[in-house]
Amino acid sequence: MSASIPAHARAVPISDAAQLGTVLGVWAHPDDEAFLTAGLMAAARDAGNRVVCVTATLGERGTSDPAVWPPERLAAVRERELRASLAALDVTEHHVLGFADGTLASHPEEAVTRRLAEIVDDVAPDTIVTFGPDGMTGHEDHQTVSRWATVACRAAAPDARLLYATTTEDFVQAWEPFREQLDIFLADGLPLRTPASELAVSLRLEPAAIDRKIVALRAQSSQTTDLFAVLGEERVRQWWSTETFVAADARHGGERNWGTWRVTA
Repeated sequence: MSASIPAHARAVPISDAAQLGTVLGVWAHPDDEAFLTAGLMAAARDAGNRVVCVTATLGERGTSDPAVWPPERLAAVRERELRASLAALDVTEHHVLGFADGTLASHPEEAVTRRLAEIVDDVAPDTIVTFGPDGMTGHEDHQTVSRWATVACRAAAPDARLLYATTTEDFVQAWEPFREQLDIFLADGLPLRTPASELAVSLRLEPAAIDRKIVALRAQSSQTTDLFAVLGEERVRQWWSTETFVAADARHGGERNWGTWRVTA
């Protein structure tokens, strides 16, 4: 008799965002949602589904030149960029939690998750998308948001589908030649090499959908201009033409102590 295969390994990943119902995304900074779920959000909206986005901070420390871009100025710019980016995806419902960039782990988790659970309860999502425990890049804010969203989901919408954004072997191989130029993944073991058999959702974007995602990314030019300059638009299109997610309950390594990096003051 052959050994049984875990249910999550047998399942065929969802490839149509229309099946996700009402979607709530919970993210740390402007542009997180565009890189990881622009295609998902646009497709869900095109299908007539409700999409709501939560952003914990305005990413006001997301610059290598704080003299030119002091936090107050960059926050204002990034908020406007985010609005334009979401508009390109037809997402009009958005909550900013208003925390300072780089400080999320210092906030009382119970109070924050209670506030987030109120949003979850109001939206009543069928699907919640956020970071996995690794935080995608190892960023402490990302990892903190993952914990918050997971707790809030289980408290306010225990029957909702909770998805963690992930990357696959194909993504890692494409990114590897640019590791030195793009210091994005700064914790050991990242980016993830999630096997296709473990994916709960895998969306392969058609050219028109990728065009729309590029518009959303370019709208956040304070963060993406250098990326496009280093990679070129065609490579950006290739890298982010697939959006992949695992089911939270099936996630391997959820209890792992991931390495963490923080923005510097």
